[in-house]
Amino acid sequence: MVMETLNITRKENYALVQLSRGKANPVNHQMVKDLSATFKSLQEEAEMKGVILTGTPNFFSAGLDVVELYDYDEDQMRSFMIDFGAMHVQLSRFPKPMICAIPGYCPAGGTVIAITADYRIMNEDPEFSIGLNEMKVNVQITTNLIEAYTYWLGTSLANRYILEGKLFTPPEALKVNLVDETCPADEVMVRAELKLQEFLQADSDIFDYTKSKLREKWHAGQELQGGSDLEQTLKVWWKPEIRAKIASLIASFKNKKNE
Repeated sequence: MVMETLNITRKENYALVQLSRGKANPVNHQMVKDLSATFKSLQEEAEMKGVILTGTPNFFSAGLDVVELYDYDEDQMRSFMIDFGAMHVQLSRFPKPMICAIPGYCPAGGTVIAITADYRIMNEDPEFSIGLNEMKVNVQITTNLIEAYTYWLGTSLANRYILEGKLFTPPEALKVNLVDETCPADEVMVRAELKLQEFLQADSDIFDYTKSKLREKWHAGQELQGGSDLEQTLKVWWKPEIRAKIASLIASFKNKKNE
C-alpha cells in the first residue's frame, strides 16, 4: 500500500505507520484520508496484530495545516471537518493494540491523533509540547475531543486545561496521564516496540473485547457524522475576525521561515 503522506512498514506481526509530510507533518485532507484508509486495511489484515504510529525526527505532527486549510472553500472545509472527525472516531475504535511513538512536537491536531492510541511514549526533551490548545488558536473544540481528553485526564483536569488551551512539556504530560512514558529520543521507538510486544502477548479476542469495554463510556459520548459540533466549528471558522487571526498566524509562520 502506497500512501502520499504516510510511510508504512509491515513487520512480522505488526505495522509501523509513520506520518511523513514534510518536516512537521501538518495534517491536511490527504493525510486524513490516508490514515483512514490505512487503519481500515490494518484492521482487516489478520496477520497484522498491532500498530505503532509515529512521526519524523522532532515532530509527530505540528497540528492542522492551517496554511492549506485557510484556502479551502466552504465545501472543501466541510468535507475536511467531516473526514477529520470520522478519522478520530475510527482510530479511537481501532480494536488492535496501538502504540503512539512521539518523537517531538505534538500539539492540537497531532494530539487529536495521538490520544486515540492505547499507550503513548514521548521524547523527554522539554522543548517539545503536546496538548489540545484549540482555545489559544481560535479553533472550536468538539464533543469528541472533550470526551477523549476526559477519558485520559479525568473530568476536572480536562475541563481546566481545555479552557486554558494548555500545551504540556513531556514531563508535565506524564504527570497528567496524557503520555505514559518519556525517554531520550533514541529510545522512543525501542520502547514502543517493547510495549507493543507486551500487548501482543494477550489473546487478540480478549484484548479487543477488553479495550472496547474500557472505552465504552468514551465511545458512547462520541458524536458521529458531524451534527451540531460540525455546524458550530464551521460557523466559527468563517467568522471574519477568526479568519483575520488565522491570516495573522500564517503571516507569522512565513516571517519565521524568512528569518
